[in-house]
Parts: sequence; C-alpha cells; structure tokens
Amino acid sequence: MFTTKGGFATMTEREIPHRVVAAERVASEARFTRSCIPEVGRLLRLAAAAKPYGVIAESGTGSGVGTAWLHSGLGAGARLVTVEHDEELARRAAGVFADDDRVSVLTGDWRLLEQHAPFDVFFCDGGGKRDDPDGVVELLAPGGLLILDDFTPSPHWPPRFGDEMDELRLSYLMHPALDATEILTTPSSSAVVAARRL
Repeated sequence: MFTTKGGFATMTEREIPHRVVAAERVASEARFTRSCIPEVGRLLRLAAAAKPYGVIAESGTGSGVGTAWLHSGLGAGARLVTVEHDEELARRAAGVFADDDRVSVLTGDWRLLEQHAPFDVFFCDGGGKRDDPDGVVELLAPGGLLILDDFTPSPHWPPRFGDEMDELRLSYLMHPALDATEILTTPSSSAVVAARRL
C-alpha cells in the first residue's frame, strides 16, 4: 500500500515484499534463524534499485530473505546471482525465485561467484566476508557497492568488539580500494557500506 506525503508516494513501513514473506516462510520451515533483518533489507532494496542494469550478488543465500529484498529493488535489466553452501537451503530458496530468470541461486562455495563478477552490488553475508576481504573487494566493479551486516556498533576508534579491536570491520573501513562507512541498522546492530573507488 502506498500513501502520499508531500506529494510523493511512499511505501508504508508495514509493507513487506511478497517474496520476502515467502522466504521467511522457508526460513521458518527449515528452522533457519539467521535471516536478514528488515532494516538491512530496505538498504539492500535501495542498493539494487540504484543499479537498474547492474549485476547484483549475494554470498550466503540462507533461505532467500536477503535475496528477496535485493529482488524487490531489481531493475528489469539487472541480474541477481546468489550462492549458498547448504544444498537443501539453496534448493528451497531457489523455489522462491523459480519464475524469474533474472535470478540464479547457486549451490556451493562462495567463490562460484567469481565467474559472474564484477558486481555492481555485492551483499556479502556468507563466505568471503571473514576469510578473504581482499577477494571480496576484487569482485566489485568500479563504483560497485558492498554491503556487510551483522556488526555490533562501537563508540571507539579503531572499532572494538568486546575487549578487542575489530580487525574484520577495520579491514573493510580502511581498505585502500574502498570508500566505506558504518551505519546503524538498529540501536544494537550496524552495517558497513562501501563503494569501490574508480
């Protein structure tokens, strides 16, 4: 449902794309509990919409909730490729997008994405994020957007997680090929959003 505010049509906060609802149902049936939260989902939709002819990627499909949020912003000329190492989850998630040939759900290691790169948007929520930050960045096209969620906000610089410096977060925020920032997604969670330098 759309409402009008100041002459502009805006989507109400309660509107959730139907494929997100379907993917959340898959998550519930599979007892998968690590799906993308709506606050990150809206960020993913915005990123995909900003690249209407882009190649959009995701590492860590899960049940397809993040995929569905990306899909909700997907332009008619865009493609979306996502990879999940769990065969059963990948199969179930693929069913959510079976009627849209712009979407490919791969099963296996995150490096399967390399054959589809470079990416205009990359939501790295699975493999690569922790074990190969440089490899993740290399998959971005110049000007490509990188989104990484599930961080805990830190009032310190350099950022800390618990009692230790957060080396992972710092590696993305200070990466020489990225312009990066951290944004709050909820009071207790944050995401790193970055663009690959031209």
